[in-house]
Amino acid sequence: MIDITVLYCGRETPSTPHRYGKALKNLKVPEHQAHAVAKSAMERRPVTVWNTTRTCNLRCVHCYSNSEEKKYEGELTTEEAKALINDLGDFRIPALLFSGGEPLVRKDIFELAAYAREKKGVHVVFSTNGTLITEEVARRMRAIRVSYVGISLDGMEDVNDRFRGVEGAFARAMRGFRNCVAVGQKVGLRLTLTRQTFNDLHRIFDFIEAEKVNRACFYHLVPSGRGHGVVDLSPAESRQAMDVILERTMDFHRRNVSAEILTVDNHCDGPYMYLKMKAAGDPRAEEVYEMLKWNGGGLYSSGVGFGCIDFLGNVHPDQFWMHYTFGNVRERKFSEIWMDTADPLMAGLKDRRKRIKGRCVGCRFLDLCGGALRVRAEIATGDPWASDPACYLTDEEIGMTQGTREGAQGPRAEPASVG
Repeated sequence: MIDITVLYCGRETPSTPHRYGKALKNLKVPEHQAHAVAKSAMERRPVTVWNTTRTCNLRCVHCYSNSEEKKYEGELTTEEAKALINDLGDFRIPALLFSGGEPLVRKDIFELAAYAREKKGVHVVFSTNGTLITEEVARRMRAIRVSYVGISLDGMEDVNDRFRGVEGAFARAMRGFRNCVAVGQKVGLRLTLTRQTFNDLHRIFDFIEAEKVNRACFYHLVPSGRGHGVVDLSPAESRQAMDVILERTMDFHRRNVSAEILTVDNHCDGPYMYLKMKAAGDPRAEEVYEMLKWNGGGLYSSGVGFGCIDFLGNVHPDQFWMHYTFGNVRERKFSEIWMDTADPLMAGLKDRRKRIKGRCVGCRFLDLCGGALRVRAEIATGDPWASDPACYLTDEEIGMTQGTREGAQGPRAEPASVG
């Protein structure tokens, strides 16, 4: 994740200590939302997504788990789930994201969330489509001190409903969002950058302000599961999207509109933002460079600081890498699986710098971006160490010489340089 509010605007958010290793100076955060200051990005325990169920009441066109509204066999039982949570708590993960499918269709979800929070002290986050958040559900989330509820949208009204595959999904998600706001539960939006959301970005930011959204995460598309057929943004469109996100986030900051804005799943957003700040003569540019370098981007993401457990108990590098499994929590503890580098992919993810190929090799921002998302490279090329095809920086911007250009593999972004 690239925290635009922190980096571009210099405003603290609750995740600053975990994401950038800096103690909060001015921001007061409730205990159930507070993170310890991380000593180093490499040593962080993984933020863990647990796909508690594959069942979902919607049918989103870009769903990475190919979920449908039906019962799937083999999901972890309540007791198996509590054993998993015990291990995750003892392993000291920074946060557990209850995801799906749709996590709220699971009957014991609040029992499990309360157990994680109250018995093991784990930060609990819900990743949901929001359509099942009634007033009572929102109160229960607040009562068990859920740190954050992320509700997925894919644009406004009819655009969202087409992507979600169910008419009325937008209205029901917004009802769930407002139910959270009404009880004081921190809630935000998760949006995937597609052609539809790209063309609607200004309206989405207006919506964020009007609805007093606490947090909004803009995800770059990863073409896994049903998302394989969704049209991604071109390099030029990705840059334009970032320009709008940066412009509107800074506008929020200047007008003291309290909303955390982040981009996710494309770490070249960090260098792009740095280049914009440097070209504009921003005095914080070099501080931002060092913060991005400390974080390391993709160097310490999937397989290091981020992991996934699916509804069957299989452990994956991240939620988009469902086709590769390190082991199953029914057979070995997650903590043991995660630290075992006998698997060649796990070993590579934990030390990926010397394995990354293509344009990344000659990139002057490798320490900041870390080669971005390995699963997107693997999906596109069959090689997890190839260049991430979603990189939109030009050869000039990354400092590629003629020699490194001749040896590089992968697509080349051609839009005009920043500044």
